[in-house]
Amino acid sequence: MTGESSAIASLRHVPTPGKPASKHSYPLYADHIVAIGRDPRCHIVVDPVLHASVSRRHVEVRPVAEPGTVPRWWVCDLDSSNGTYLNGKRLRGCQMLQSRDRITLGQSGPEYIFEYCAQEHQSQTLEVLTLPPQETPVAPIVEERVTFTQLFPILSTGRDLTQKAYLAPSMITIGFVVAMFLAVGQAIVFNLLIAGYLALAAYYFVYQLCGKHKPWWVPVAAALGTIALLRSPVLPLSIWLFRQVLPGHVPEDGESISFLVLLIRMFFGAGLMEELLKALPLLALFAIGRFLPAPWNSRVGIWEPLDGILLGAASAVGFTLLETLGQYVPEIIQNTTLQVGEGLNQLRGLQLLIPRLLGSISGHMAYSGYLGYFIGLSVLKPKQSAVILTIGYLTAAGLHALWNAMGWVSPVVLALVGILSYAFLAAAILKARSLSPTRSQNFATRLKG
Repeated sequence: MTGESSAIASLRHVPTPGKPASKHSYPLYADHIVAIGRDPRCHIVVDPVLHASVSRRHVEVRPVAEPGTVPRWWVCDLDSSNGTYLNGKRLRGCQMLQSRDRITLGQSGPEYIFEYCAQEHQSQTLEVLTLPPQETPVAPIVEERVTFTQLFPILSTGRDLTQKAYLAPSMITIGFVVAMFLAVGQAIVFNLLIAGYLALAAYYFVYQLCGKHKPWWVPVAAALGTIALLRSPVLPLSIWLFRQVLPGHVPEDGESISFLVLLIRMFFGAGLMEELLKALPLLALFAIGRFLPAPWNSRVGIWEPLDGILLGAASAVGFTLLETLGQYVPEIIQNTTLQVGEGLNQLRGLQLLIPRLLGSISGHMAYSGYLGYFIGLSVLKPKQSAVILTIGYLTAAGLHALWNAMGWVSPVVLALVGILSYAFLAAAILKARSLSPTRSQNFATRLKG
């Protein structure tokens, strides 16, 4: 911040009783974001000795200026360990600032008051924030002493560790490792554990890309709903409709057909059928969400594309687990000759299990997550829902069919189709984040900086 543009607002620091006072006020400009924290690179640097509970990058004050209007400012918590409080209430994501709002870093940290100031008195009331050339900050001079919480950091941040992205995956991984050690020699249990872990890791990757919080039991319900659907009479009925009535007959071993015929069969027998089955739990959750009271309706239902992507990917996890563990792995174990021994049978089953589940990222999760984007988009634009859902359904089924057809042709081309499918999903996630009505509260948006 150089002070080249006029400042019409400021953050006034409220002196903490019993602690040395810092600068009185800091100017806010319509073209600069102000970061506050212990990191020396922040625009407003908090003394790490006096305020150890403040995160390195704790909060940002962001300007919003439309041409011809008076600039306004948002205050955004940067996923800080001890939280940010606005007028005594915990801040979730971002909120528009009003004159005289009080911003507190943590429950007992430094406090700042947001104020609009008269142009003619700016030079007398504000101390201009400056940075040395090349944005290189000067670290504050602090007393050389170590606090108790610095020596034992778990005492000051332990209660917030469960909210951080790096702790939960580690705990889950350790739990799966211990369980797999206990399951050595029990092939079915071991395969189930490793399948569950790989599928969960694939879904967590998509969840982090989406950046929207969703209660864990909602995606689990979508996955279990798909599994229950595949175990119900709905599956035989779907097979009869798409593979006997419609031209979706799966080629038999040794059958000679052209690639075009193969692609058409896969489009009906795999793409349209399987994507519809995986979408049914999403439609059920959408309907349930419409009848629930707030805030349960927003937690359970589908209200935007990000909801559809998250639940579509979860539905694909259930589909992939059941398909792989219930069909492909038992088939390869059964088809292995008895002469090679049971141990080699299980090894070959495991060799198939791992790549099939890892392929779910660019396979079922990509198609279903992509279709979920269109289901959520149809909620935002109900007048065009028929066109939106038709395009999404046909596109997802087309990608699915292309993947299945290429599996009969060439592994190299199959890999390219997998990359293409993931590119479709990634593009849908990026677009969904930009369209999200809750964009300011989504953690992927907040962490972007």
